[in-house]
Amino acid sequence: MIVGVPRESFPGERRVALVPSVIPSLAKAGLEALIEAGAGIEAGYPDSEYTAKGAKIAGDRAEVFRAADVILQVLCYGSNDQTGAADLPLLRRGQVLIGFLRPLGALNTVQEIAATGATSFSVELVPRTTRAQSMDALSSMGTICGYKAVLVAAGTMPRIVPMLTTAAGTITPARFLIIGAGVAGLQAIATARRLGAVTSAYDLRPAAKEQVQSLGGRFVELPIEAKDAEDAGGYARAQDESFYKRQRELLGRVVAESDAVITAAVIPGKTSPVLVTREMVAGMAPGSVIVDLAAERGGNCELTRTGENIVEHGVTIIGRINLATTVPYHASQMYARNITAFLLHLVKDGKFRFDASDDIVANTLVTQAGEIVNPRVREFFSLPALATVSKEGS
Repeated sequence: MIVGVPRESFPGERRVALVPSVIPSLAKAGLEALIEAGAGIEAGYPDSEYTAKGAKIAGDRAEVFRAADVILQVLCYGSNDQTGAADLPLLRRGQVLIGFLRPLGALNTVQEIAATGATSFSVELVPRTTRAQSMDALSSMGTICGYKAVLVAAGTMPRIVPMLTTAAGTITPARFLIIGAGVAGLQAIATARRLGAVTSAYDLRPAAKEQVQSLGGRFVELPIEAKDAEDAGGYARAQDESFYKRQRELLGRVVAESDAVITAAVIPGKTSPVLVTREMVAGMAPGSVIVDLAAERGGNCELTRTGENIVEHGVTIIGRINLATTVPYHASQMYARNITAFLLHLVKDGKFRFDASDDIVANTLVTQAGEIVNPRVREFFSLPALATVSKEGS
């Protein structure tokens, strides 16, 4: 079985789906790696390192798709809404596609993937269970984003982060506020603390308090309670507008006291809730920074512009997306380990075994034999339930 890795085509994307160190694990399972020439260059992995580990190099993208039984990508069509459609004619029936598909983004893109006949798996949908932990690429990329968000904020602020006692007197530490204590938020807390910031965090899930405090952060408690704050997968549930209105009122004072605010409140498949209003931005000190990790879905800050950095009321609001690609070496390494673990879970004796009773397969399988087969995706887009789901191996 041949596993193909094309070069990422999304503008500015520097990650690669496999790194040389995982190639021997694939070979041990009877899988041969075929890498498009130059696919790993921008992440720091030259072709020579792949061939040294036993991979073969393909001259162009079409050759990878033509020869491979499995295509591994970071941003597949769906997540790559700019150039990803060019891959559709290259996919074929029964070929397996694995990567970020953004299956709850737009129905037409999922339908187009299904129409190719490819069997696609979305790594965003890997369940957050102990069994699937090694495959959780979404958490890996969230970790990278939380880390980098703090560095971006620190590099943008007109002040230093830690407390310093100098001949010129004592410099007080910067105050960081992290809103949303999921994977990205927790890493942001840890990174801000390592830099010496006084760090506070807020999350509507009560269970997050202990996690925040374990990292040395101060948990901001508001006198409001969310209903069903957390779903079965550990993600925050969307709340009604009256809850968010009251939340904004109470958060205003904490935001005003902060030198840097990192927002990471994302609801899967939904527009990001607005937690920082224009009035709250106006109340911040000039030179303050907001890094909005929810910018791709509209942003947690009312003034965020997706993909842009702007200055309003003297406050810099950073709406950059895809921060993980700015740390491509380790982001690729983490992603490659996740996707290798996932792929090896699907393969037995050199062949695919799609067990519909396996929760990992059931959660991540999106399209098969020309149909959208994922129950969650079908429900999200109000598609009728399928009577049966075929089991198809290759």
